[in-house]
Amino acid sequence: MFSGSIVALVTPLKGNGEIDYQNLEQLVDFHIEQGTDGIVAVGTTGESTTLSMAEHTDVVKHIVSFVAGRVPVIGGNGSNSTAEAIELTHLLNGTGVSGMLGVTPYYNKPPQQGLYKHYQAVAAATDIPQILYNVPGRTCCDLLPETVAELAKIKNIVGIKEATGNLSRLTEIKALCDDDFLLFSGDDATGMEFMLQGGNGVISVTNNIAPKLMSDMCRYALAGQREQASAINAQLQPLHDNLFVEANPIPVKWCLAQMKLINDGQLRLPLVELAPQYHAQLLTALKQADVL
Repeated sequence: MFSGSIVALVTPLKGNGEIDYQNLEQLVDFHIEQGTDGIVAVGTTGESTTLSMAEHTDVVKHIVSFVAGRVPVIGGNGSNSTAEAIELTHLLNGTGVSGMLGVTPYYNKPPQQGLYKHYQAVAAATDIPQILYNVPGRTCCDLLPETVAELAKIKNIVGIKEATGNLSRLTEIKALCDDDFLLFSGDDATGMEFMLQGGNGVISVTNNIAPKLMSDMCRYALAGQREQASAINAQLQPLHDNLFVEANPIPVKWCLAQMKLINDGQLRLPLVELAPQYHAQLLTALKQADVL
């Protein structure tokens, strides 16, 4: 269904803060040409928290239309309000997405039963495959393996993006879930090892910058070819490390602007442009990955 190198795509903005659809199409073509296996449209890297519901839906529709079936498109449907996540899910039902990705409710810090009921309610609002997304470093909320296993019993909950960076989580979830439950790394620094230990792919920020290298690395890792995967991952490591020197997607948008793939690195407040003290190390990382 979904596997390999999937990009957590940024949402390019114009200087006036509007969506830059021309740059968006340029990014989509870039990824397909470079071998990206799938696109997450308006996930958290796509600034879902600061786009309006109408903008969110329009961007997903535009990406699905422009992709035209060339790769799967997964729409972000996460929110810290279950009612809002359900509303967004209803809106995405008619867009043509192949799946949806829902981050755990941030700030609220729900207990495990609250997380179960949240995802159960969202899944009931659609027949489209749902992917859970656990990133406690950003949400202050940890979706535990036992809860994942209960959610995996729901027919259209098909996988998880696990972004703790803790590889023991992969082992725990694999032991508790059926073999067809999809496991994606959401942590670029440990993504290669995640796949070598049985994961199905990576939903990646680094992929925004170096899709060909990420695609090749994932292909080798999924085939169990550690030596080849490691050689590529060593080239990518400075990007894995430095794309998070400030809050995502601040650094990745700055890098894309340096690569002339977007016109500038505009973000929506409260995010602001990359602080100058990080420019040199990101330029070095871009050069090491041979993308600049």
